[in-house]
Amino acid sequence: MTLSADAPSFDLNNPVDRDHARRIGMAWIELRRGAGSARLRDYFFGREEPLEQGQMDALDLLMRGDRTMSGLAERLRIEPSTATRAVQRIVNDGLAVRYPSADDGRIVMVKVTRNGRRRHAAVANRREIAMERIIGSFEADERAVLADLLERLTTAIDDVVTELDAETHADTDRRP
Repeated sequence: MTLSADAPSFDLNNPVDRDHARRIGMAWIELRRGAGSARLRDYFFGREEPLEQGQMDALDLLMRGDRTMSGLAERLRIEPSTATRAVQRIVNDGLAVRYPSADDGRIVMVKVTRNGRRRHAAVANRREIAMERIIGSFEADERAVLADLLERLTTAIDDVVTELDAETHADTDRRP
C-alpha cells in the first residue's frame, strides 16, 4: 500500500497501534452487526412492506434526481450488473421506473415513483428518529469530532479500496 508523505505513521508491531487497530476492528464489527440487526432493520425498513438496505440505498440516491444505470452503480460503489439487479427489484416493487435518456436512447435512466417517494419518506423519518437518539448521546463538541472522523474514515476506506483494486489489477496484468 502506498502512503502519502503526510500520512501519520502506523505500525502493527507497536503495542499501542496494535491495540488501537484491534479496538477499531471490533467496533467496526459491532457497528456492522448492530446496523444489520433484525430489530433495527425491522424498525428502519418496516415490517408490513419491508425494504432491503440496497433498495433504500438506491432510493436515497434517486431522491436526489434521476440517474443513469452506470451513475447509480458508481455512486452505490457496486458493479453495473449488481446495480441492474438492484434496480430490477425496485422497479418490480413499483418504487422506480426505467426510461431511455432523452439525449441518447441507448442510455437507461432510473427515477423514483410516487410510491417510492412515499416508502422512502417513511423509512427516512424512522431513520431520523433513531439517528437523533443515537447522536444525541454525544456532546455537541463530540458530535463535530465524530462527524469529522467518520468522514475521514469513509475517505480512507475509499482510498484503500482504490489502491487495492489497482494493485490487484497490476498483479493480474503481470501474469503470463
